[in-house]
Amino acid sequence: MSLFFAAGSATTEMSPSDVRAGLFSALDKLGKRKKVLAVPPDFTRMHSQSGVLTEMAWDYYGENLVDVLPALGTHKGMTDEEISIMFGKTPRGLFRVHDWRNDIVTLGEVPSEFMYEVSEGKLDYTWPAQVNKLLRDGGHDLILSIGQVVPHEVVGMANYNKNIFVGTGGSMGIHRSHFLGAVYGMERMMGRADTPVRRVLNYASDHFAQNLPIVYVQTVVSKNDAGELVIRGMYIGDDIECFELAAELSLKVNFKMMDREIKKAVVFLDPHEFRSTWLGNKSVYRTRMALADNAELIVLAPGVHEFGEDAAIDKLIRKYGYCGTPKTLEAVKEDPQLAGNLSAAAHLIHGSSEGRFTIRYCPGHLTREEIESVHYEYGDLSEALKKYNPETLQDGWNTVDGEEIFYISNPGLGLWAYEGRFKK
Repeated sequence: MSLFFAAGSATTEMSPSDVRAGLFSALDKLGKRKKVLAVPPDFTRMHSQSGVLTEMAWDYYGENLVDVLPALGTHKGMTDEEISIMFGKTPRGLFRVHDWRNDIVTLGEVPSEFMYEVSEGKLDYTWPAQVNKLLRDGGHDLILSIGQVVPHEVVGMANYNKNIFVGTGGSMGIHRSHFLGAVYGMERMMGRADTPVRRVLNYASDHFAQNLPIVYVQTVVSKNDAGELVIRGMYIGDDIECFELAAELSLKVNFKMMDREIKKAVVFLDPHEFRSTWLGNKSVYRTRMALADNAELIVLAPGVHEFGEDAAIDKLIRKYGYCGTPKTLEAVKEDPQLAGNLSAAAHLIHGSSEGRFTIRYCPGHLTREEIESVHYEYGDLSEALKKYNPETLQDGWNTVDGEEIFYISNPGLGLWAYEGRFKK
């Protein structure tokens, strides 16, 4: 097991030529490969710089890069326009669409005893290590898994083998891993590299995926002082070391530990990136540990037009709403449909304030009735944008009409926590 490239620090700003040189030096160490599969994230992770890295991999391998499988998870497939914006000159004909309900194979099962142990006795089901059949049956001699390490609500820190087992995974694996994270407690996991969900993924890697020729390309991305997105670090390897190095740096640049709580937060959701509450609720997950009791979270969501990215999950969100952990767990016991879509149940738990603070959604394409039906407060988007103008607000503390607010321009880039709450 090897680390092929490692560079980065909290002040590093890697130029495109730095990134290219680092990637090419790592690929040189791998030796000649004849049939390469790239597994980058989809358009919802546009800021990860993974599209640029995929294009560079195509520059390096040329016709030997034969497949690009965006790790959609449960998300919708990418449009031609999104592929063009994110992946540049990478040929359209290389792109495959992951179907999380049908295109999967099971490599093995994590035993129920292990699940019981990591969940502290809350769950005792097995966990299937599922991947897109292209990974197992495609005959590739290199699978290049590309993505950004950043604090994450389901697994603690995003990427590494999550990109494989969730990004190209199947319904049961996705549902059960999400639910494990929810019942263990999101606030116990976010910003931590070693979590129950990660231990399950690592078990699957160690026991069932050793024959897959996976090399991980991990980036760490944050804004510089000028507000520009920059790559702070890049780590490339074929085992957990590259992830652990990236996670360590991500905590330094993406995790904002605060010395006081936020009473009013305003979060903007880029309409190109966030078109559902399934994605847009990063506004809730990533701020909840920084919000005071009885705080207000205002979500400016011009692109949001649905709740779930998946039609079946959208229906379940509309049926139950973000009603908190006790009611959701009760519904799982009573409704076989929700029990069969545990990632939806997990999402309902993640997206609830548990009655601790107010969530006011200001959507571009959902009605007041729709928003209130899922237990959120409704806000008029045009009025909110006039008062809280993303063009003039700065990330962090601002004063608007004599009131102090905390503004976040993209919740996907970090995690905010009050030091007293994080240490609980």
